[in-house]
Amino acid sequence: MPTLDWIGKKAVINHHRQVAYRLLQCDPNLSAGDPDVGNLLVQGDNLEALKALLPYYAGQVKCIYIDPPYNTGNEGWIYNDRVNSPEIRKWLEKAVGREAEDLSRHDKWLCMMYPRLSLLREFLTEDGAIFVSIDDNEVHNLRLVMDEIFGTKNWVATFVWKRRQTTDSRNISGVSLDHEYVVCYGTSSNVRFKGQEKDLSKYKNPDNDPNGPWMSDNLTGLADARERPNLHYDIVNPETGKVYKPHPARGWIYGPERMMQLITDGRILWPKSSTGRPRLKRFVTDMRNHTTGYSTMLQAKANVAGTKEQRQLFGEKVFAFPKPSDLITTLVDQIADDDSIVLDSFAGSGTTGHAVLELNRVDGGNRKFILVEMEPDVCRNVAAQRLQRVAMGYNQENGDKSKAVDGLGGGFTYCVLGKTLFDETGNINGSVQFDELAAHVFFTETGVPIPDRNVESPLLGIHEGKAVYLLFNGVMGDKRPHGGNILTGKILAELTPYDGPKVIYGEGCRLSPPRLRREGIVFKQVPYEIKVS
Repeated sequence: MPTLDWIGKKAVINHHRQVAYRLLQCDPNLSAGDPDVGNLLVQGDNLEALKALLPYYAGQVKCIYIDPPYNTGNEGWIYNDRVNSPEIRKWLEKAVGREAEDLSRHDKWLCMMYPRLSLLREFLTEDGAIFVSIDDNEVHNLRLVMDEIFGTKNWVATFVWKRRQTTDSRNISGVSLDHEYVVCYGTSSNVRFKGQEKDLSKYKNPDNDPNGPWMSDNLTGLADARERPNLHYDIVNPETGKVYKPHPARGWIYGPERMMQLITDGRILWPKSSTGRPRLKRFVTDMRNHTTGYSTMLQAKANVAGTKEQRQLFGEKVFAFPKPSDLITTLVDQIADDDSIVLDSFAGSGTTGHAVLELNRVDGGNRKFILVEMEPDVCRNVAAQRLQRVAMGYNQENGDKSKAVDGLGGGFTYCVLGKTLFDETGNINGSVQFDELAAHVFFTETGVPIPDRNVESPLLGIHEGKAVYLLFNGVMGDKRPHGGNILTGKILAELTPYDGPKVIYGEGCRLSPPRLRREGIVFKQVPYEIKVS
C-alpha cells in the first residue's frame, strides 16, 4: 500500500497515545436549555478534548463530521486556515521538536491532522462513519493519511459538493473552482447509507387498481436475439388477437412464462394505436425498497446559505465561510440513527449542532451532539450563542423588521478542559473525584466506556467476564485518609461478590499472593499501575 511520509511524521504517529487525560469542567453559566439531553460543547484544543472525552464515548459515536483547516494559505481570518496559528505552532514545537523549524505548510497540516484523526477513529461504532470536508489543497494527502489510519478497505466514498452558486472569474487560469469534497471512511465494511427516496410522483391510480398506484414502464431491454434468444418471442393481446414482436436488438425484459403470467394478471398495457408497443404496469408495491443509492454528487445548498443562516441568527456575519446546516444534515441523516451520537471536533460556528437539533425536530429523534472548538471567543460568542438561539428561539433580524423564530428544543452543556488527571509527579491530582477516576480506570482497563451507574460503588462494571473494582476516596464509607482504599480481608468481604476473574485497583494490598490467586484477583496499585496515556 502506498504510504505518505513528511517531516515530523515519526514524532506524531503515536502522539495521540501520549496526550495526557484531562478532566472536563462544566460551566452552567454558559450552558443553555435542558442540560440533561446529553449535548456537549467543549472549549479547548481538540486533541486534548478528544482524549478527555474518550473514556466516556469510545466506540459509541455513529457519525463524525469535521471541517478542518483547508491549508489554503489564507491567514486573513480568525480561524487560521494555514495551520500557522500561535496555538498550533506551540503544539508543533512541543510534539515535533527541533524539526518543526523546517516544516512546510503541508508538513504542519499533516502533523496536526494525523493524531487527531487517530483519536477520532477510536470514537466510531463498528458501523459508524467519518466525513471530512476538504478542498483540492490537501485532498490527496488526506486520502493517503486516512488510508493509513482507517484502512484502504474502509474508504466509503469521496463526495463532491458544489459550494458556489455563481462562477468565479478571479482565478488567473480562468477556471472557476466551484466544488469541495467530503471524504468518508468507516472502521469496517459495515457502513450503510439509507439512500435517497425514490420519486413516486409518477405513480398514479387512474383506474382504481386494487394493487394501488402504478406507472407505465418499458417492457423491453437491451438483449440481442443471438445472445438472449429466450427473450425474443411473440406476445398476443388476448382481446384483439394482435401479435407483437420484439425488437431484434432489444427483446422483452421477461421470459415467456413470466410474460404469460403478467398478461393473465392484467399487468400489460396494450397500445391503442396501431404503431404503439405494449408496456408494463409497474406498481409501487413491486419495489423492494423506496430508496436508491446515495449519490456522490451531494444535493445540498451552497456556501452562501451558511452565511444567510448566520445573518438570520446574529443579524450580521460573525464567522467566515460557515458551512450550511443543510450540507451536514444530509450527511448525518444518512448514517446517524435517531438516537445516535454525532461528533464534530472542529466545530467552528456550531453548524453540526444546529443540524442535529434540526434533524431531531423533523423526525422526533433523540440524537446527541458533541462539539469541540479551540478558539475561546468563537466557542463562547459564536457557537454557544448560535446553539442557544437555535434551541431556545430568537428574533430573526431582517433590516428594520424582526420576526420571532421558535426554538428547536434541546440544549447543551458548556465544558472547558480542567486539570490533567495526574500531576507532574505521576500522582492523582487532589481535586479528582471518585467517578472521574473510575471512568478513566475502567476505560484503560477494558477499552470501553464505563457503564451507566446509579450509585457510587467500588464495582465499576464487568467486561468480557472480568470485574473491575476501584478503592479510592473512601468509597467503602471510611472517609479518613487512605480509609478503605487498601485491600484487606475485611474490605474484600464487603465488595459486591463476583465469581469470575477480578481486577482491583487500590492504594495498597494486605492479601497474600496465594490468597489473591485463590480469589481470582489481579491487584493494581494506585496510582503507579494506572495508565496515564
